[in-house]
Amino acid sequence: MPVYLDMAATAPVLPNVANVVMTYMLEEYGNPGSRSHEYGNRAKKAVQLARERVGASVGAEPAEVVFTSGATESNNLALLGLAPHGELTGRQHIISCVTEHKAVLEPLQHLSARGFEVELLEPGASGRLDAGQVLDRVRDDTLLVSLMHVNNETGVIQPVHELAHALVDTPTLLHVDAAQGFGKLPATLTAPIDLMSISGHKIGAPKGIGALIARRRNLRKPPLTPLMYGGGQERKLRPGTLPVALIMGLAEATAYFDKHHGTWAAESIATRRELLAAFQPLGAALNGDPVHCAPHILNLSFPGADAEALLLALKDLVALSTGSACTSASYTPSHVLAGMGLAPGRIEGAIRLSWWGRPDVEVSAMRDAIAGLVSPSLQHN
Repeated sequence: MPVYLDMAATAPVLPNVANVVMTYMLEEYGNPGSRSHEYGNRAKKAVQLARERVGASVGAEPAEVVFTSGATESNNLALLGLAPHGELTGRQHIISCVTEHKAVLEPLQHLSARGFEVELLEPGASGRLDAGQVLDRVRDDTLLVSLMHVNNETGVIQPVHELAHALVDTPTLLHVDAAQGFGKLPATLTAPIDLMSISGHKIGAPKGIGALIARRRNLRKPPLTPLMYGGGQERKLRPGTLPVALIMGLAEATAYFDKHHGTWAAESIATRRELLAAFQPLGAALNGDPVHCAPHILNLSFPGADAEALLLALKDLVALSTGSACTSASYTPSHVLAGMGLAPGRIEGAIRLSWWGRPDVEVSAMRDAIAGLVSPSLQHN
């Protein structure tokens, strides 16, 4: 099998996480809503422990953790759930960015059709907005700023920490899609971010579990309206029986990264440097800010090479992608790279590599495979 370099799409379930999940599927299978017996009580205590672990990772209280099916649902709950409050108060201006994930852009399109004014900022070739650039667009009727933490295609880190502190004393709320940064870059997520979407399968938990962190401001909850009805679970924001096994898997994966993220980051940075050094002689162009970037995602374009041809040449060596797993099936040009204003040829030749730590990959073999597709005149001596 090729070496897996598509961790930004999904990560394998960690062994300890798998053990915990199986325990809560086969042995501790109670419903936390069943309060009349020990099985239900034990499940309820387990879920509370999970809230504490997940919340503590970003400096949030357990009561501020709402478990969902993943970051996509969390994004929808945050964005669409604020709409009634915006309509009631007349604050219907929303600021976001053209390079956001489709799980943010499409709900924003829905809000636009509903009458909201959605302003999508353009970050330029670096892919990173300046905090001042965002704050300059905030108005008296701005309901929300929605900006992702780490871009899933380029790894660019947005200034969410600075924005959180700048907005905390204003009526404008901040939503952050933290699917790619949760667990990996925790320091920037402890800022007073009002609404934060996280996903379990990016950190070694099973698919189908995530959370929305809904922080209180001055003891007041974010003014969210549920999208579904049918029970009082999850602070009356998300009905349905809680998937205890998946929730405990998320808690275990969070605990793993809380303990190991320093080592993980150092090793991932070393891998990044090795890959960049190997591909630089081929004329590889880095797509995204070289300084404000996550250690585990690399987006590169090779001169004169088509992305599909690159994937084909590398398929026996590594498993990687051309961009977001949520849209890559359509083979449309990356809206992220297009939103950065990159030339069509550079976009068409872009591939994304994403990893954890130090993968056992033959970098020299990758370089040789790519070299055969790049014109010698375009390679650097």
